[in-house]
Amino acid sequence: MKQLPIVFLIFCSVISRSQEITTPPTHSNLRAMAEWEEVQALTISWTAFPVILKQIVAAGRLETQVIILTEDPAATQDYLMTANTGGPAFADMNNVTLLEGPLNSIWIRDYAANPVYGNEVDSLFLVDWMYNRPRPDDDASPLLFAEQLGLELYGTIESPYDMRYTGGNYMSDGFGTAFASELILEENDGAGDFSIFYPTHTEAEIDGIMHDFMGINTYVKMPTLPFDGIHHIDMHMKLVNEETLLVGEYPTGVADGPQINANIEYVLSNFESKFGTPYNVVRVPMPPSTSGLFPDNGGSYRTYSNAVFVNNTIMFPTYREEYDSIAYRIWGEVCPGYTLVGIDCDNTGSNIISQSGAIHCITHTVGVEDPLLISHQPLDDTYNDINAYEVVAYMNHRSNIFAARLYWKLSTQNTFTEIDMVAIGDNNWQAAIPAQSVGTIINYYVEGESYSEKILTRPLPAPAAFWTFEVLGEPSYTSEIEAVSFGKVFPNPAGAITCIELNSIRPTTGSIVLIDMMGRKVQDIFSGHLKSGLSKYFFDASTLGPGVYHIAVTTEKGRDTISVLVK
Repeated sequence: MKQLPIVFLIFCSVISRSQEITTPPTHSNLRAMAEWEEVQALTISWTAFPVILKQIVAAGRLETQVIILTEDPAATQDYLMTANTGGPAFADMNNVTLLEGPLNSIWIRDYAANPVYGNEVDSLFLVDWMYNRPRPDDDASPLLFAEQLGLELYGTIESPYDMRYTGGNYMSDGFGTAFASELILEENDGAGDFSIFYPTHTEAEIDGIMHDFMGINTYVKMPTLPFDGIHHIDMHMKLVNEETLLVGEYPTGVADGPQINANIEYVLSNFESKFGTPYNVVRVPMPPSTSGLFPDNGGSYRTYSNAVFVNNTIMFPTYREEYDSIAYRIWGEVCPGYTLVGIDCDNTGSNIISQSGAIHCITHTVGVEDPLLISHQPLDDTYNDINAYEVVAYMNHRSNIFAARLYWKLSTQNTFTEIDMVAIGDNNWQAAIPAQSVGTIINYYVEGESYSEKILTRPLPAPAAFWTFEVLGEPSYTSEIEAVSFGKVFPNPAGAITCIELNSIRPTTGSIVLIDMMGRKVQDIFSGHLKSGLSKYFFDASTLGPGVYHIAVTTEKGRDTISVLVK
């Protein structure tokens, strides 16, 4: 047996939850971490499916520390350092910590504690719910991880804050919104399927506990799916950034397809992203079993959304090539620049998907103690080829942000151009990419630097990862539009009915539109015959948000614009 070079915690046959803090955190501005943020540890429980677990450890330790809860550290290390069906032998145990302690199951996503920050970017702690299964060692194990990482552990285990929950049924956007199925309501209605205590709470009380312990202000709950026996949302959807949902898709009318579609329509109709815009929904196939059967006919609940972010890497389940290649493409389009690691979840002897779980279900992550938070709504494709493209990013750090930078390039170029961003208040930083001609594709990312000299990019894997937008439409020939010109726009600043004066040397056909600073069309003002001489057109500024807008007139000769400030 190889000598173990790691110091282990003392093995405990029984772990008590009595050391958890049972009242809400007193920190201000609580913020539950999003999964795509920077992490200091990937955690797993070593029992069953070692072939899959070894692949997770191999990929994870290239990005962060991997902490393995195991009842037999020597056997676990021996498996990792031996060539076997789980992959090549590890040459060393770098970035791997073996944590000795009791456990009941592999499903650590469901029973591990969740990272939360106080004051938005400070005071990292963990929140541990009561596990919804009668597995006492699993339920108590978060204390071992908290002690290993030196973090406070809060537990929703005593009235009036007692709450049962499961991590596979939880996703956070990092800014106060969380998603779940209505299983959370069933688990706290005083009854349940297992011989354990189930608290009784109203939905409002559950919302209050999530707010008080995790800072969740908007708690989206969707009906459970008829053919998903565990009702965990990670089996059919994934929040991949603040405004994008990767959602499983069945063939029309098959299995849970109709209910998934109804749930997504409910979300789109009733909730908005943190940017105040509808969520982007990207669909990925839910493949059938090898037999061709779907869950409504006894097939396994195969999913590609059951994935985990580990800094610059995304690990997701795979099944067979004809569907896996589609999943690789979609994941690559949704999260470009990340290292994608597919792990087979239905091989003989490693058919974990038959137990209604995959990669997300058997992993958990813990955020860094010193996060540099960056949030940005990527620019959309635009018809604007005249005005610069404004980039605004939210950045925060406990030592405050010292500097911020924007990097951009044309898709045909190899090198990014650096532009200093300017603080514009409320932790927002701004810079502008110069206007480009129609047909141009632009790549960009942002970077923040704190006063403590921490530097972080968004997207996290930048410059390998970046956002992309294209300048659309027909080229403008503003020098040829001399026959039509703007007069006054008044009042300017505008706040109500606003007049646009237009001078035309001769009659022509054209259109007048209002566009915002991002180049997006806000309103059609006029389309049709433009008479010669002075004419006036109107729009109502009271329906618009404050900011700078552009009025564009387009004729067969080209386009001209003028700005108006809405107060």
